[in-house]
This record gives sequence, structure tokens and C-alpha cells, in this order.
Amino acid sequence: MAESFNSMESKGNLHTDNYSRICPECQTGVMQFQRITYFTWLDEELITVPDFPARVCDVCGRREYDRHAIQRLNSLLNPEAGKRREVRHSGASRRNPASPQ
Repeated sequence: MAESFNSMESKGNLHTDNYSRICPECQTGVMQFQRITYFTWLDEELITVPDFPARVCDVCGRREYDRHAIQRLNSLLNPEAGKRREVRHSGASRRNPASPQ
């Protein structure tokens, strides 16, 4: 993987915002940046991603995931990722330079 989820904290929203906010779920806890293990299903296979950026409520445990990290993960898990795409040219043929007459 060319870019790890660790390197995303310099680009992402969660860690670099440097703010805390009240949890929207319990209205008591504070959402704090953490690196967690993210779990998701890909067809019938459980995928785990360690060290994933998230904000976690210190009271109820609600998790909010960094949208850039989720987008990156989705692109990596996309079944079409890494496959060559066939380049289609339009019906117009290339013109050859005019030959001297």
C-alpha cells in the first residue's frame, strides 16, 4: 500500500482538527481521536484494518470514522481495483500528415 492510514492523519479531518466535541449519541462523553481496529465485511469475508483513524466517545464508545480513510479503504477493497481498464478510442481515425505532392 503506497499510502498507509497512519500517513492520512496529516491530511485527514480527525486528528488535525484538534478539537473535542460532545458525543451526539449520549450527549455526555467527549469524542476523542484514537487509532482503532476497523472491521467490515467483504462478501462473506471479515476484513480487519488495524490502526484506523477514528473519533471515539469516552463514555458510550460511539465511533466516527475519518471519511478520507473510509474512501481510501473502499477504493482498496473495490473488486475492480488494480485491474487494467480497456481504453476505448473514439470512432474518428487518426489523420496522417499530408504527404508532399
